[in-house]
Parts: sequence; structure tokens; C-alpha cells
Amino acid sequence: MGVERSGPDQRLRDVARAMRGVIELLEVYWTRVPEGFSPVTVSAPQLRVMYVIERREGINLRQLGAELDAAPSSVSRLCDRLEAIGFVRRSSSTASRREVELRLTAQGRAHLDRLRARREERLAAALARASPASRARLMEAVETIRVALTAAVRAEPTESAEPPDTGVQRPLGDGAERRTG
Repeated sequence: MGVERSGPDQRLRDVARAMRGVIELLEVYWTRVPEGFSPVTVSAPQLRVMYVIERREGINLRQLGAELDAAPSSVSRLCDRLEAIGFVRRSSSTASRREVELRLTAQGRAHLDRLRARREERLAAALARASPASRARLMEAVETIRVALTAAVRAEPTESAEPPDTGVQRPLGDGAERRTG
């Protein structure tokens, strides 16, 4: 019959499965946008583009595609949409006229600020149901996860990509087309 798995390897998989479940719940929880929160809805892939541009101001399309592990045409279309709603600005590179640099606009930054604030509010409201001792243990666990994920991201090779800024926590997406708010 089947071999029962146990020991450290299975416990590690159990933790990973539990974390995946939490991440999936957060994705669903955060997509429930209250009426009137934002006049603009940004898809999950568009949001990932905005996070990368924010972290790597002036990145070009080729570098952005490498960082997102996405086809140049897909990245270009995502940037077209973000530019059309006023969240991203393209400009000629000072280093090479053949390259285009990408920057967030003030409107794009404001959208990210509102989104983060709203997500933190909603998460704080949910976490208020936990005891202070549970929240303290959670904080320790979250910091452990952040350090481990930062190390994993840094270990992944990307074409001329800089390591992420570890001082600011960023959500990681899977590229699936979802609406966020």
C-alpha cells in the first residue's frame, strides 16, 4: 500500500501547506473591495509590475520582464494598461535612447499607498480576534518567513535584477489574473 510520510520532511510540507492556505485566504480577503474604495481596479499582474517598478525605479522593459519571468509582449501590454490609467510613465533612458525607463507616477504611488493602508486595516481587524500572546508568536513567525523568502528571492538568478529591498514587505504574486483592491 502507500508509504506513510512522517518526520521533519512531512512537518515542513505541513507548514508550507498551511502557509499556502493563509496566502490564498489573504488573496480572497483583499480582493473584497468596499464600495467606493478606488475608482480604478488593478489586476494582480499589474500590481506586481507596480511593485517592481516602485522598488527599481527606472527599470527597463527587458529587466522588468526578466524579474517577472514574463514574455516581453505581456510585460509591454501590462505597462500599456498601467500607463493608460495614469499609474506608470515611460521615458527615454538617459543611458541609451533605444531603451525606455519605467517610473510610477504620483497617482500610481498614491494608489499603492491606499491599497497597502486598506490591506493593513483589514488584516489588523482580523488579527484583533487573536490574543496578544498569539499575535506575538505570529510576529516572530512572520519575521522568520520574511527572512527565509528574502534569502530565497536573492538566491534566484534574474537577468541584471537587484535584490529586493528587505526593509519593506512586498506581497508575492503568482501571475494569475485576479482583481485586487
